[in-house]
Amino acid sequence: MIKVLFFGQLKDQVQTGSIEVAQSVKDVATLKKTLVLYHPQWSEYLSADSTLVAVNQTIGNENTSLADGDEVAFFPPVTGG
Repeated sequence: MIKVLFFGQLKDQVQTGSIEVAQSVKDVATLKKTLVLYHPQWSEYLSADSTLVAVNQTIGNENTSLADGDEVAFFPPVTGG
């Protein structure tokens, strides 16, 4: 099982803070496709170039491998000052 977290504005857009994916997925790109399959309305948010991803609290990308028990977080760009 993979735990998926949503933060910031993205959390409001998908209307949930977390979801669990029980099926096996090989990488972040496959996870996004799986999420959109079950939640088509999320496509716009998960496919945005500005959406960032972290796997087990380390910044990742579409090709980052996933394994059972991983935690994946999606969040909008962060700015500071």
